[in-house]
Amino acid sequence: MTETTSSPDPLMQRVTDAVALGRSDRAAARDALAATWFEVGDDGDPFYRCVIAHYLADVTADPEDELLWDQRALDAAHETTDARAQQYDASLAIAGFFPSLHLNLADVLRRLGRFDEAAVHAEHAAARVDILPDDGYASTIREALAGVRYAIAARDTGPRESSPSS
Repeated sequence: MTETTSSPDPLMQRVTDAVALGRSDRAAARDALAATWFEVGDDGDPFYRCVIAHYLADVTADPEDELLWDQRALDAAHETTDARAQQYDASLAIAGFFPSLHLNLADVLRRLGRFDEAAVHAEHAAARVDILPDDGYASTIREALAGVRYAIAARDTGPRESSPSS
């Protein structure tokens, strides 16, 4: 997901700031993102919910809680539209969110030892990864997906070194 806005959006700026904070202080980032989630609400704008939940999962230490945030992100992505995402950034298409969302679910399910469910999400990610442009982000997703698929096959529940939630 991109962090470049076409027009100012104060809530998304707070999300962007929290994501940056998460690189040095995960607890503070989690608190900031949770505050934005509370502001949007469980039934609020699905684009906001998708983005906030996606990043909240990355700064959540408990894998069960991470799974809940990852599932909320995926559910919200199914509820939003390209038109809504493009209000934030004209280049966004919701289809481009799904490879990462399914990858994250595959990874956390794998870490929870739920390998069959993890494999399903890995397949969903693999089926949608070609929608991504041929750039560094897509390469990162493809490499991470290969690592998660390998770990699923090996029945490995250990954290991946490159995972945002590590």
